[in-house]
Amino acid sequence: MVRPTARREAATWAKDEHEISIRRSCRLFGVRTSSYYYRRHGREDGPLLEAIRAVARERRRWGCPRITDRLRRMGIQDNHKRIERIYRQAGLQVRRRHRKRTARGEREPLVKPTGANQVWAMDFVSDQLADGRRIRFLNIQDIYSRECLRIEVGRSLPGLRVIRALEELRETRGLPKRLMTDNGPEFTCRAMDQWAHARDVQLQFIEPGRPMQNGYIESFNGKFRDECLNQHWFRDVDEAQRLTEEYRKDYNQQRPHSALGNLTPEEFARRAAGADPHGGREGGESPEGIPLVEGKPMPVGLSLEVLQ
Repeated sequence: MVRPTARREAATWAKDEHEISIRRSCRLFGVRTSSYYYRRHGREDGPLLEAIRAVARERRRWGCPRITDRLRRMGIQDNHKRIERIYRQAGLQVRRRHRKRTARGEREPLVKPTGANQVWAMDFVSDQLADGRRIRFLNIQDIYSRECLRIEVGRSLPGLRVIRALEELRETRGLPKRLMTDNGPEFTCRAMDQWAHARDVQLQFIEPGRPMQNGYIESFNGKFRDECLNQHWFRDVDEAQRLTEEYRKDYNQQRPHSALGNLTPEEFARRAAGADPHGGREGGESPEGIPLVEGKPMPVGLSLEVLQ
C-alpha cells in the first residue's frame, strides 16, 4: 500500500470503522492532512480534444508528436503527456503500414552535406490514375535542407524530361555540385551524361540493389506515398500535377522534420548559416568564396530547344 490514493482510502476506512479522528487516521497510514483533504480539479478536455481532432482531420497520416508540434505553433502549450493521453483516448492513433523486412547487409553512412545545393537526390515513384493507366513522379530533393525542390509528373519521364526539370530549377535556384541517383536508364543515358558535363555537375550513382545509399530520397518517397499518393485518386495527369505541387509546398512550409529540430525544411534553410541558401552555382560564389562562371557550352545535339 504505497500509492497516495490507497493510503487516503485506508485512512477514510479507519476513521469510519473505528470512529477515530481524521488527524489520527492520517498519522497511522502516513497521509498528510492536506493530501487527505485535497480534491482534484480536472481541466476540461473538450477544447483541446477538438483542436487535436481538427489537426488529425487535416493531417490524416500524422502521429501524436507532429500533431503536438502543430498545436505548439497554434499557441496551445499544454503538456505533451496530456496531449498524448487525450489523443489515445480519442482513438486517433495512426496505423503504421509495415513493410516486409528483408535481410540487411552492412550499413553504410549516408552522405552528409554541409550546405545547400551541394548534393541533390533524385528518384522515381510510380502510381496509377483512376482509369488504371500508369503515372510516374520524379522527386528532386536537396539533401542538406530536406527541401523537395520539384515533383515532375507524367505518363513517361525520359532523360530529356529530367534534364528539362533540372534546367528549370537552374533558373530559380542554381544547380548542385553533385546529383545522387540510382542506375535507372533516365539517369544513365547519354543525354544526361552530356548535360552533366556541360553544367559541371557530378553524377553519383549508387550501387545496384542498394537503395539506402540514397536513403534521404527513399525516406521522402515513403512520406510522399503515405501522405499524398495514398490519400488521393488522380483522374488525370493535370490533377496529379496540381495536387502533388500542393503537397510539395505544404511539405516544405508546414511539415516539421524531426531531423531538422522540428523545423520545416524552409525554416531550416533560412536559419542555416554559412553558404548562400540557394547555392549560387552560376553567377555567384561557392561556399568557399570562389567565384563561379557560366557552365560549359551545351554539346552538339543537346540544345535546350529540343527540351522545350
